Amino acid sequence: MSDANKTLVPCPLSPVPKLAIIGVGLIGGSLGLCLKDKLGDKIFITGLCRSQASMQRATELGAVDLATSDLAAVVGDADIIFLSPPVLQIVPMVKKILPFLKSGAILTDAGSTKQFIWHELKQILPPDIYYIAGHPMAGREKSGVEAASKDLFRGKAYVIAEGTGAPPEVHEKLMNILRLTEANFLEIDIAKHDRCASIISHVPHLTAAALVTLLNDAGDDLDSCLKLVGGGFKDTTRIASSNADMWADICMTNGEAIATHLRDLQDILGGVIAAIENHDRQAVHDYFAKSKARRDKILETITFDPN
Repeated sequence: MSDANKTLVPCPLSPVPKLAIIGVGLIGGSLGLCLKDKLGDKIFITGLCRSQASMQRATELGAVDLATSDLAAVVGDADIIFLSPPVLQIVPMVKKILPFLKSGAILTDAGSTKQFIWHELKQILPPDIYYIAGHPMAGREKSGVEAASKDLFRGKAYVIAEGTGAPPEVHEKLMNILRLTEANFLEIDIAKHDRCASIISHVPHLTAAALVTLLNDAGDDLDSCLKLVGGGFKDTTRIASSNADMWADICMTNGEAIATHLRDLQDILGGVIAAIENHDRQAVHDYFAKSKARRDKILETITFDPN
């Protein structure tokens, strides 16, 4: 379905907006907690989780008003559907819920990759169902609704990817809800989003996992290495504790950018290896000095999430 065909004006939000969260885990649960904290009974939130126990816990914590495995009950009357399962499950889930969506419903997501999702969705969405690609750049190494926080998005970057053809009225209806998170919203091209996410998120996660693998492969030195583990190792490998399913999906759906940037990183490390083997102290010094200067400059303008 081409963007040009999406000319229908959506129906207005209900007097009490209805939000469906598919995947009430860390991200979906945090959105639910935030909106219930801000709006209370002025919004009704339904949720779908992986297990009955998770759905019960999501309700107990107040992230949703109703949690059920009945898809029609979750999305049937929803004005906005927030999709927060692993990336490779988003399109199959949309296919399942499409028959139950009302005209004018707005789909948005929290997927860490965007081009793959939009490429698939634009082929199946009818002209009166709208998709606005989103990516809240917030998270923790812990997962599940138990790790959710109503303040998770506050002050964090939240990407709204351009180019999915939703009319301005639809965009504003969604943003009226999402702005309550107090995130820092920015709009960028979908392809640029995936390239940038690869550099600042995807490759760092792979690198953190590589450092843990390096330790794990230390052989006879492993026990001694473990006794020496301190803050530096813990800090640089913290994100290696993230959900494996989520990160496998990310690699499968942003493979070109990730592979390119991993090769770039390989080249950088190759240069450092050569400098060390050649006893080129100046080259090694410059390597550290330039990276320090760049990071210090970044720290002047960006507040990092301590979690």
